[in-house]
Amino acid sequence: MASKAKFQGAYTALVTPFKSGSVDEGAFRGLVSWQVSEGVHGLVPVGTTGESPTLSHDEHRNVVEWCVDEAKGRVPVIAGAGSNSTREAVDLAVHAEKAGADAVLVVTPYYNKPTQEGMYQHFKMVNDAIGIPIIIYNIPSRSVVDLSVETMARLFELKNIAGVKDATANVARVSLQRHAMGPEFIQLSGEDMTALAFMAAGGHGCISVTANVAPKLCASLMSASLNGDYAAGLKIQDRLVPLHDAIFKEPGVAGAKHGLKLLGRLDEGVRLPLMPVTPPTGKAIRDAMVHAGLLN
Repeated sequence: MASKAKFQGAYTALVTPFKSGSVDEGAFRGLVSWQVSEGVHGLVPVGTTGESPTLSHDEHRNVVEWCVDEAKGRVPVIAGAGSNSTREAVDLAVHAEKAGADAVLVVTPYYNKPTQEGMYQHFKMVNDAIGIPIIIYNIPSRSVVDLSVETMARLFELKNIAGVKDATANVARVSLQRHAMGPEFIQLSGEDMTALAFMAAGGHGCISVTANVAPKLCASLMSASLNGDYAAGLKIQDRLVPLHDAIFKEPGVAGAKHGLKLLGRLDEGVRLPLMPVTPPTGKAIRDAMVHAGLLN
């Protein structure tokens, strides 16, 4: 039986850099290396923030392989393996395991609007195909379906279902899920702004978009929370709030890439239908980075 491994702390939902429209392997590897050196607790390639919807399958697989190779076992890698086609999700999850990922992140099937039973069977198929932990990604605002606490409890009985990335923006869910599945069920926040409150209610960590730009601060916030020092966490939160807000004024991918561009780390190009941030949002991101102490 696969261990329901502990994944705790700040996990960066990595952006995928592009150069002249193609995936930029060098910039991506540089980003991974920097993230690890800045102290993040783990990495999540090819999720929503990694622009997985507009990557080809070959690009998706390459990014997972580069991430695992560059991380070199220093931090866990939870590879994005989501699709609204169950067969495709299985294929991506099987590849992630072969590539050496420590776990996979599987989003609830979007657009199709499956029932709770349909979602149960979707995750069960992925569970049965691999031998590494699965983190359910529950994000009703994007998927239009909400995986219920009851369905999650059924899934947790399967050998590889280890936890949830909760992006419901409903902090009450942490407590309800903790009550239903117990403290062993890994709960990772999928929303930067409420991550501190999420942790206080029993969360284990955060899969963070802001950590692309502020890895050290996001890791410190999670470490303080895991140590029960919420006063220290709140001080860091006060530095990060304007940045959380600014990055998400437009799609978070574009916001994070703009911040990384300001740090001189990569080009801010995104793939259509996404667009680079507008000048007013760019200014808000810069001002927020100054407030956080990331830029002068």
